[in-house]
Amino acid sequence: MTLIQIIVLALIQGLTEFLPVSSSAHIILGSIVFGWPDQGLVFDVATHLGTLLAVLVYFRKDLVEMLQALVRPVKTGQDRRHRAMAGYLAVASVPALLIGGLAPDIVEMYLRDVRVIAWMTIGFGLLLWLSDVIGKNNRSFDDFSFRTAMLVGIAQTFALIPGVSRSGITITAGRFLGFVPHAAARFSFLLSIPIIAAAGGYGALRVASGEAPIDWSQFTLALLLSAVAGWLCIAAFLALLRRVGLLPFVIYRLALGIALFWFLS
Repeated sequence: MTLIQIIVLALIQGLTEFLPVSSSAHIILGSIVFGWPDQGLVFDVATHLGTLLAVLVYFRKDLVEMLQALVRPVKTGQDRRHRAMAGYLAVASVPALLIGGLAPDIVEMYLRDVRVIAWMTIGFGLLLWLSDVIGKNNRSFDDFSFRTAMLVGIAQTFALIPGVSRSGITITAGRFLGFVPHAAARFSFLLSIPIIAAAGGYGALRVASGEAPIDWSQFTLALLLSAVAGWLCIAAFLALLRRVGLLPFVIYRLALGIALFWFLS
């Protein structure tokens, strides 16, 4: 990979990983526009680790509080909420980890097609819009339960299809369940931690087994750029969500899907 390719794709990955706009669609579109070959396994591992670092740093306070609630006796209602949230995130992660672990090659062989990505980008963009239109705003972050967490976790399995967007489908599910946009997004970002960690860990094992050589300078650059971009993306999205809502991201998804079809024609 060239330096320009590393910089552009790492920034794209970091900026789109947490937005409801499909990072895979952007990576594909970037490769089409610039005529770049597939970025390869090592780059994928580096950017997964970078975006994982971003979400861990941004939500470090929440994560520390949940960890403390798990390892020490529960004394307050806040401790109970933190312990329960850790359990909800664990439960919600199971469906996607299970299906992704059982059928990783199916996605690679049959679903990484630009037409599939374009249709998913448009279709699930419209679903995001529908959830925001008819979804109520009567639940906050503290209102998550075993049932709602599991439903969001089941919805997350659709993100294994490129173009769906992991954050997009989990926020969509949260909005259909009546959670305010900010609460749905916050749960979505926390839920990304085990999924990104699993994807990065699986890729790292493949690299360690000798499947792909590592250029450590390129690896480090991609990791750092995606981490910084990911952190900025989370901060900006949560701030903008209160002001502009989800409609701009719906419009963007529709435009992106149309652009993918246009490049195919």
